[in-house]
Amino acid sequence: MLTRALLVASALAAASPASAQDIAAGERSWNKCRACHQIGEGAKNGVGPHLNGLFGRHTGEVEGYSYSAANKSANLTWDEAVFAEYIKDPRAKIPGTKMVFAGIKNEKEIADLTAFLKQFGKDGKKL
Repeated sequence: MLTRALLVASALAAASPASAQDIAAGERSWNKCRACHQIGEGAKNGVGPHLNGLFGRHTGEVEGYSYSAANKSANLTWDEAVFAEYIKDPRAKIPGTKMVFAGIKNEKEIADLTAFLKQFGKDGKKL
């Protein structure tokens, strides 16, 4: 029992620095998004909606943003799996979306970007 507890504690300790690195890598990946989207305190809608509180939100839900009919009717809830599939090829996931983006194909980069985005609550403050 003690050995198992030590293994779990050890794994958690080892994961902590990796998480920080993933978020830092995700912030670098965010540079691909920032031409159209904002995140953080004071974020506003631009070419695309702000991404504060993205995970757990439904498609087409940001107040004040003019979504395509496809996005409004997609009836998806953003979670890690939906986001990963979408960001690889937005137009394949939601045909008719206004989002013009070649996509991110690398799984590690998607995971890093997800970690970065998940830091921000609905109010734009880091959780």
